[in-house]
Amino acid sequence: MLTTSVKIGNKYNYTEEKIEQALTFLRTTDFTGMEPGKVAIDGDRIFAEIQEYTTKDPKDCRFETHRKYYDIQYVAEGEEFFGYIPLSELEEDTGYDETRDLEFYKEPENPGWIHLRKGDFAIVSPEDGHKPRCIGDAPCKVKKIVVKVLVES
Repeated sequence: MLTTSVKIGNKYNYTEEKIEQALTFLRTTDFTGMEPGKVAIDGDRIFAEIQEYTTKDPKDCRFETHRKYYDIQYVAEGEEFFGYIPLSELEEDTGYDETRDLEFYKEPENPGWIHLRKGDFAIVSPEDGHKPRCIGDAPCKVKKIVVKVLVES
């Protein structure tokens, strides 16, 4: 699933080669025995972060954005609710951490939600505020692969 505003729909090329390379990695890799950590795909241009966690109450999760990388958030095991809202509707909370390419925001009033199940992914651009790791009906163990794809190269 890809969701974005028509106002910025042409800003990014979601069909470019490096996005396809990341999706091919997700389609062709068996993540069953892989431990959490970083996996190189194409240097700093494309890499994956293997994550394992238990979903949390949405009040214990935070909205975030990244400036340098797309996130392709793929659920390999489990399920979670995933908040999203345009960056333009978020109020800065922590300031941008360039080393981690990460910024957190105050909780918005009316975010949208996506229910990501095993096999689902969402592509998140720098203009997309997102809130991963949120609980559905009950806590759930999740194995997620977040592929980071450099926006400009």
